[in-house]
Amino acid sequence: CYGSEIETPHLDALAKGGLRFTDFHNKPRCCPSRASLLTGMYPHQAGMGMMTNDHGLYPYPAYIDDLSRDCVTIAEALKAGGYTTLMTGKWHLTPLGPGEDKHSWPLQRGFDRYYGILQGSGSYFDPGTLTLDNQPIEVSKEDRNFYLTDAIGEYSTKFIQEAAGKEKPFFLYAAFTAGHWPLMAREDRIAKYKGRYAAGWDAMRRARHSKQLSIGIVKEEWGLTERDPRVPAWDVVSFKEWEQRRMEVYAAQIDSLDENIGKIVAK
Repeated sequence: CYGSEIETPHLDALAKGGLRFTDFHNKPRCCPSRASLLTGMYPHQAGMGMMTNDHGLYPYPAYIDDLSRDCVTIAEALKAGGYTTLMTGKWHLTPLGPGEDKHSWPLQRGFDRYYGILQGSGSYFDPGTLTLDNQPIEVSKEDRNFYLTDAIGEYSTKFIQEAAGKEKPFFLYAAFTAGHWPLMAREDRIAKYKGRYAAGWDAMRRARHSKQLSIGIVKEEWGLTERDPRVPAWDVVSFKEWEQRRMEVYAAQIDSLDENIGKIVAK
């Protein structure tokens, strides 16, 4: 819905039937962004001025790097209002070092159900810190079909189905990890995008910009920004096949994300 060549029909449908922001700003990193999303506050107000692995580095309330008890999460507010509160996906709002307890895990911050990873990133096929509610779990070694994006989608629909049988409203926060590194996707989904990036990133940038102009995301007078100076021109890239593969895998990650968003919306 923002001019990409990746096929995202479900995201496109949400944009068409809802809102698509053309002027918005995120926080620079995972933990600060998530703190703001869940509390509606600036990250420093929520105690998340840096990352959770920076916990204890600075003796200031803005840098405890653990979701502050002086703020209220949207889950805590809605739960107090009678909602069933559900979460799936990436948490990344609590320190996970030795001796840390569960005081800032999802269920301790207002959610009734949770499935996902507590850490910031990891394998899509065998993720660390995988958690169901308050209990650490592991992917079965026999489960060769496990893929984290699909699992987040499956638990999202499962939680919705459970909540729909109750006589009260529910709220679901689905925090998919895709397309965060590492670049990992199913082979059949990667094959779908084989050759899609053969023209290289310079041509892709121009194509995306042209599409953004046609759908009104950007204005023509703004022009196309210069390529990041740290990135070489595609013409001089030595390992083009490898770079293409990286872009194909990323596209496959987003394709899987879109498919699972579609399952949630359909439920």
